[in-house]
Amino acid sequence: MKTENLISEIKKKKSFLCVGLDVDLDKIPEFLLKEEDPIFSFNKAIIDATHQYVVAYKPNTAFYEAYGLKGWQSLEKTINYLNENYPEIFTIADAKRGDIGNTSSRYAKAFFEDLGFDAVTVAPYMGKDSVEPFLAFKNKHTILLALTSNEGAFDFQTKKIEGEELYKKVLNTSKDWKDSDNLMYVVGATKAEYFEEIRKIVPNSFLLVPGIGAQGGSLKEVCKYGLSKDIGLLVNSSRGIIYASNNKDFAKVAAEEAKKIQLQMNTIIDGIR
Repeated sequence: MKTENLISEIKKKKSFLCVGLDVDLDKIPEFLLKEEDPIFSFNKAIIDATHQYVVAYKPNTAFYEAYGLKGWQSLEKTINYLNENYPEIFTIADAKRGDIGNTSSRYAKAFFEDLGFDAVTVAPYMGKDSVEPFLAFKNKHTILLALTSNEGAFDFQTKKIEGEELYKKVLNTSKDWKDSDNLMYVVGATKAEYFEEIRKIVPNSFLLVPGIGAQGGSLKEVCKYGLSKDIGLLVNSSRGIIYASNNKDFAKVAAEEAKKIQLQMNTIIDGIR
């Protein structure tokens, strides 16, 4: 998907909501466990109920890999369903890959060509030759981990190296990589106070922002410092939407929660006009 198509969808829906499809069989409604593929059945219901409020879906691959081959098949069915029925919605494989160049090429091929995702999350620790194979794919997006929402982010990401915080070095260095126009960045909502500095470095790049809702991040604070001229944010909510109910009305309740966030986003978008 081209970036301008994503921007168009944001403007159309007045939303920059991303829903994380992190499916745990211990948390989904019990009646779904009788289905042939309970993971896909859950995802399909969530997608059909929430798509009008959402511009992106983000399956975390660990939640599928944990169930072996069946889980991977459920992921494949989910992305196929999205691409066939809602091709206007941006899809993110939250895989956090990153390895030597020839291995990264295979990861990129798997997610972009075989599965057909629009974007994949990638760890930057091994440097440009581990990331550039992802960037080489036309109209595909590599979402680089920059400043994450977890407590351990302070172990490395905010430490200074040669007078510059590591997350800033990642941002500045990555701008010089080949095909860097295909880069987006992960910045956690629980680090809202850092967004102003981040926007000085990457003023127009899209930021994938996990951490609102269950993790305690503030949508208002993220938007105060993180919005760009084209919105430039994909704010993710997972548990707060998909597990809002574990009864037979789970999809309806998920839609209600997604709508609540979309309405907040609508107000924010209208307020910057």
